[in-house]
Formats: sequence, C-alpha cells, structure tokens
Amino acid sequence: MKPILYGAPLSPYVRKIRLLLAFKEVEYESKMIVPYATPEGYEQLNPLKRVPALVYGEHTLADSAVIAHFLDATFAEKKLIPEDLFLKARCEWFEKYADYELASHTTFTAFSQRILSRLAGKQPDEEAINVAIEKKLPPLCDYLESQLNGLFFIDNTLTLADISIASQLISFEHAGESICEEKWPKLSQFYQHFTQLTPVAPILSAEKAMLRKLLGA
Repeated sequence: MKPILYGAPLSPYVRKIRLLLAFKEVEYESKMIVPYATPEGYEQLNPLKRVPALVYGEHTLADSAVIAHFLDATFAEKKLIPEDLFLKARCEWFEKYADYELASHTTFTAFSQRILSRLAGKQPDEEAINVAIEKKLPPLCDYLESQLNGLFFIDNTLTLADISIASQLISFEHAGESICEEKWPKLSQFYQHFTQLTPVAPILSAEKAMLRKLLGA
C-alpha cells in the first residue's frame, strides 16, 4: 500500500513531504493539485482546499506538518524526528519557523512575485521583494545562522527541521535569490550541502526543469 500525495511539486509544503519520503525511500503516488484552483470535491481531502493532502489506505490527512509527523511514525525505519523529547520539540520549532516565518518572505513574497505573477501574466512587485530581502529576511537568517554548529540544525543529524528550512530556501532559489555567503556562511553552507544530498538533487533538478517549461525558458 503506497501513500498518495496530493499537491503541486513547486509548493514548499508538498516539497517537504516529497523530500521526507525520498529520504525514507518510501514509494508513493503523486496526484497533481494546483493551489487556488483545486477541483470540486478536494475539500473532502483537505477542508481548507490547500496542499498537500495525503491518503494512506483508509486514512486521509491534511497539513504538511501533520502529514510529515504521521509518515515519520508510520515508516519508522529512518527516523527524521528525534525520539528525545527536547530535540523533538526543537525539530517542531524549526519546522514551524520555516513554515510560518521563512515562508512569508521566501515563498509568499519572492517566489510568488517572481514566478506566480509571471505565470499569471503580471509584473512582479519588486518593491515588495526588496523589502522582504533587505528588511524582513535578515533577522530570520541571523537567527538560523546562530543555531548552526554543523551541517544540520539538530544534533548534527538530518531531521525534518533541515528539510523544512531547505524547502523554503529552495523556493527562494527558484525566485532567483540566494543566501548571502558573506553574511550567513553557515546557513549558506547548510543549503549548498543539503541540495547536493542524493535524495534531494533529482527532485530539485526536476523542479528546475518544470519551471523552465512553465516559464518558456
């Protein structure tokens, strides 16, 4: 029995689940659901009509964090959420930090303006992007820089925290931006290392190819 993941690959929240499943080497089915244009009946899978949604046997789940924690417990051979209660809480904290704080600027501003606006035939709001990059993101990156003592955020081991943060930074890269190596050397190194990991590289490559096709580049 394979999990069925509903969503658009370029969504950072769908990407988070795809990466988690890739690291766990779990086979799954993908069903394309375009955000903001969900088909009739999709609310039965996700009552908020957002992506992702997951169907696993008789079970249906919505929200990337809920789905990630369920999958980590269900396919427990390669744990990506620590067992230690404090480290588990730290992992959950970084996941929320990525999903709610980073996302506002990397995905819902930079990516949305540079990519989604273009797909909709609109001009990006470069002023909004500049505010996000110059004013909003720096303190968030400062904090992440201060939390890194190696290549990963928790106990120098790959966890859902790393996947969640990197998922947002990938959206930032798709928007044509990058983490400044001079300002945030540890965060930049974290991202470069993460995107070169074996399960990540093909997913990122496929996303870039999809973007080129969508944008006609």
